Amino acid sequence: MDRKEEQVRRLLDTPHPVVAADLPARAADRGRRVLRRRRRTHLVLWLLLLAAVVTAIVLLALWWPTPAPLDTTPTTTNW
Repeated sequence: MDRKEEQVRRLLDTPHPVVAADLPARAADRGRRVLRRRRRTHLVLWLLLLAAVVTAIVLLALWWPTPAPLDTTPTTTNW
């Protein structure tokens, strides 16, 4: 056996520390909070993107140059 493997085996053979009884419940609560926060952040970012796209479309529609009216009427040709 090499030295590192022996060290790992010794570490794993020692008694494990006692874990708090409510640790799984606290971890699950924290995970739910993180997930809720992430979903809320993604929703806000998507809404901001949607608002930016709508604003860009409205501004383009308002600033789009309108064609100048024709000074002359089209002529008809009689062949």
